[in-house]
Amino acid sequence: MLSRFFAPKVKVSAHCDLPCGVYDPAQARIEAESVKAVQEKYQANDDADFRARAITIKEQRAELAKHHVSVLWSDYFKPPHFEKYPQLHTLVNDTLKALSAAKASNDPATGQKALELIAEIDKIFWETKAA
Repeated sequence: MLSRFFAPKVKVSAHCDLPCGVYDPAQARIEAESVKAVQEKYQANDDADFRARAITIKEQRAELAKHHVSVLWSDYFKPPHFEKYPQLHTLVNDTLKALSAAKASNDPATGQKALELIAEIDKIFWETKAA
């Protein structure tokens, strides 16, 4: 009898760790924008000390961007999203690979490629939030 008294009256569920509002691809985009900006600054400066610092910062920002994309993939996107957007697994993988390429390169084109892929994730993300 006590178990029925303390049993939940309403069953709730969320498709992510917390009720939505804590995930946003903008975090990955901001870090990827920093990667590209550092790559551009690296290209425009010949000072060896500046370039060494730029590489360190770029690599840190690329890792942060990869983290934010990975969190979206593992914590936000769920099976119904992957059913509706079958390209999502490949898109996330391609984005992570592009961020790795940007981390390893000082060519701003690699940073731009990562930004373009993050923009595709962003579009899908906001479509799922509107649904």
